[in-house]
Amino acid sequence: MPARSFSPPASTPSAQLWTLPGGLRVAFERRAGPGFAFDLRVPVGNAHDPPGQEGAAGVLEEWLFKGAGGMDARALQDAFDDLGVRRGGGVGPEATRFTASGLGADLGAALRLTACVLIQPELPEAELNVLTDLARQDLEGLADSPSDLLAVHARRLAFPRPAGSPFAGFTHPASGTLEGLQALTSAGLRAHLTRYGQAGSVLGLVADLEPSEAFELVQRALAELRSGQVAQVPAVFRAGGRAHHTDADAEQTHLSITAPGVAPTHPDWLAWQVALTALSGGSASRLFTAVREERGLAYAVSASPVLLGGQGFLSAYAGSTPERAPETLEVMLHELARLPQGLKPDEFHRACTSLTTSVVFGAESLRSRAGSLTRDVAVFGRVRPISELRARLAALTLEDVNAFLAGYNPVGHATVTTLGPVDPGGPLAESVFSLPAEVHHA
Repeated sequence: MPARSFSPPASTPSAQLWTLPGGLRVAFERRAGPGFAFDLRVPVGNAHDPPGQEGAAGVLEEWLFKGAGGMDARALQDAFDDLGVRRGGGVGPEATRFTASGLGADLGAALRLTACVLIQPELPEAELNVLTDLARQDLEGLADSPSDLLAVHARRLAFPRPAGSPFAGFTHPASGTLEGLQALTSAGLRAHLTRYGQAGSVLGLVADLEPSEAFELVQRALAELRSGQVAQVPAVFRAGGRAHHTDADAEQTHLSITAPGVAPTHPDWLAWQVALTALSGGSASRLFTAVREERGLAYAVSASPVLLGGQGFLSAYAGSTPERAPETLEVMLHELARLPQGLKPDEFHRACTSLTTSVVFGAESLRSRAGSLTRDVAVFGRVRPISELRARLAALTLEDVNAFLAGYNPVGHATVTTLGPVDPGGPLAESVFSLPAEVHHA
């Protein structure tokens, strides 16, 4: 059956975008060489867990690989190993990913095995208790990873579950909650699996094949995948929140700041990326210089973009000694507060060079490029050619970025979450906590 195909704006001859009849979008790029890589993104993540069944996506992803297509877990693993493919993926807040790379001759078999996991999983009942126990151990292990535990607390503060939502939302890790894991049943997980299908899914594929050959392999492997369901979990940002979580035995105090950013489809997306790179993009960045080099407050400090619910947010982190944590927090907030003053020419040029380098070298790896194709289609709705990204960066001016920053005030809406033996709050920190409870940011 022919695909419903369409060409994205400014497409390149090597970038193809197709849609299978069931809704799966396939982004294919031909790359000369012996290898292949693919990245299948199914838009069901741990945020889609049913309320009271937190951990469903994480446990289900593990359960899928306990046998498929008449093979038990060992035979399925042997089948992947016999191909010599490098397999990966996992569960994130908004999607579950299945990735593989290997030699081109094994692409069809790798696609069929991956499809078999989704279409014909065995789901053996005897494995379910083992998997929930493992998820429980992983959840309990968060206590030994303060930075990961802090990230969970930060999402819980910044993105509370809206009342009446049919989804558990962003307030728990992929391993779930103790209560949610206890409530999981085989019937509930099998029902949840019906969400996993072609609707909203994207496959990024890089291989040395004629486009017609690539499409035929994908169609043959994935055409029978169920329709599935797609729904975006809303990310309702609660501005000005403040929470401290006491860990009396901790040797460090961990600090997290979350603030509104820019949506990927907004005209200022690229300007925001440049500003974040100047803020936290290497040893010359503002946070690294102010927090580590000038004051020696923390060994590691960073800020990065986070995409949730189709929106962009800024997430900043540092770990400091309890005694110096208040100063560390104030310096981080100060650096965010001075962003509206704009960048200097040297900061702007370094940030643009860093982003251009990242674009160029990210395209060299097959696995990285397959992931980029998937992300582009899932986030931007099209394949963005490398040449276009480089041209847009080259056309961006310091005036463009500073005009955006003049109206960007992340610290004015920031939430602050801390974890450690004592609360590191301070005067500057307190100044950000008197704002409206919820912000829908475009």
